Amino acid sequence: MTSTPGHIELERSIDSIRIGARHRTDLGDIEALAASIKRQGLLQPITVTPDGILVCGARRLAALRQLGVRKLNVWVRSGISDRLTQLLAEQDDNALHKSLGPTEAASLYREVKMLLAEDARHRQEASRFGSEQGNRSSDGAATVAAPVTLLDGYARAQAALLVTGRRSYTTLDRISDVQRIAGDESLDSILREQAQLELGVIDNGGSVTSAHRRLNTQLAVAELESLAADAAQPAGIRQASSMAAARVHAAERTASVAELEQLAREALVRVKAETKAKNKRPVHPPPSPSSTTKLPTRAFVFLWNDMHDWWLRYDCAELASELTAEQWELFEATVASTTAFAEELRALRADSGAVAREA
Repeated sequence: MTSTPGHIELERSIDSIRIGARHRTDLGDIEALAASIKRQGLLQPITVTPDGILVCGARRLAALRQLGVRKLNVWVRSGISDRLTQLLAEQDDNALHKSLGPTEAASLYREVKMLLAEDARHRQEASRFGSEQGNRSSDGAATVAAPVTLLDGYARAQAALLVTGRRSYTTLDRISDVQRIAGDESLDSILREQAQLELGVIDNGGSVTSAHRRLNTQLAVAELESLAADAAQPAGIRQASSMAAARVHAAERTASVAELEQLAREALVRVKAETKAKNKRPVHPPPSPSSTTKLPTRAFVFLWNDMHDWWLRYDCAELASELTAEQWELFEATVASTTAFAEELRALRADSGAVAREA
């Protein structure tokens, strides 16, 4: 056993080393590393915590397992049990060897950011309580402490710096958004699958911004289509949502990724604003058929002008496969009532024409 400041060196069984939760999922070319270790030996020992959890050296450990090594000398670091310290040590190891992929870096960034923000809050609270004890006239408030939003901004910048070497966190936050959607089981499976595809595109060197925008467009369209299918929404909201979603789909072939995202976002904002306005209006019970106020002829003309060639705007095959039973029943009832109304109106017009001819 040897000892140097901060760690001791011990012989351990390779099977006694536990990997634990790590952010690297792609270990890279283990064959080449194993060949290097076989030729030159292990130039840098693997580091573990006192209870045997791996800190640095996941790739070296995999290579040694491949070589059939059963025992090895490891560095046992004291004071490394804290989760944040483990994460930073893992990042140091990655920086010196194989870089993390974009989605691996985003996962590590997200956890480091959370822990840094938590650590900053704890230090802020300790400062506040210390001020209260040291100054009995103090009300306990931290007079110079940063607001929570600033603490979060600090945590994001510091986490990005620690993981990537740069303070720019926008890209990492965007990847994290895509990861969140991919893992959110409350969302539609098609959306989650799309998010998984986008993560694959990102890991293969694709644009993070474009992937994020495509997914934002899909989220907005999904919400519009949900509103359009919601029978609890007013008819005007359902129709506006359906038309807005159709406009986005129609623009898919000609609009850029950024234009499509903007179109979808703006459409959703408009529909939500209208929904909010309608929800604020006083709700009155629907009038009974006998007391319904009849609309003037000009309203009838406006309605049917708007409905002109409406059937050309929809795909029958798509509607047949996607309409629910309840939606189909509503359509059938509306068609039946419209047909009955048309027959009555046609008969009255015929009688009126006959009377006019006789006169």
